[in-house]
Amino acid sequence: MPALMRRRTGFTIIELLIVVLIIGILASVAIAKFGESKRRAYLTAMKSDLRGLATIAESRYTSDNSYESVVAPQGSDGVTLTFTGTVSGWSGTATHVGVPGVLCTIAAGSSLAANAPSEPVCQ
Repeated sequence: MPALMRRRTGFTIIELLIVVLIIGILASVAIAKFGESKRRAYLTAMKSDLRGLATIAESRYTSDNSYESVVAPQGSDGVTLTFTGTVSGWSGTATHVGVPGVLCTIAAGSSLAANAPSEPVCQ
């Protein structure tokens, strides 16, 4: 059989490059979706910790008639909680190392909490 008549089998370099390109595009879409899922999980952790902080504050008010002695508990992994309390009101904030620049807040009570949300709000 002459050399010109022989059929070659396999993939050309162009076909392989197209497959690699398609896999790269799919991977970049998956990574972007994963990043957004992580961000939502961090925000959920901050809101959950603030709700826990609200429970602690209201429980302390029930026993002491003041929010002044409340100490912010340790937050979830990566979450930092702060608490400011007076005799008749309080506010709390949460930040997460995974979402820099985002601050979640919650508050209740007197003028300290004026115009503040009673449910955690993140900005």
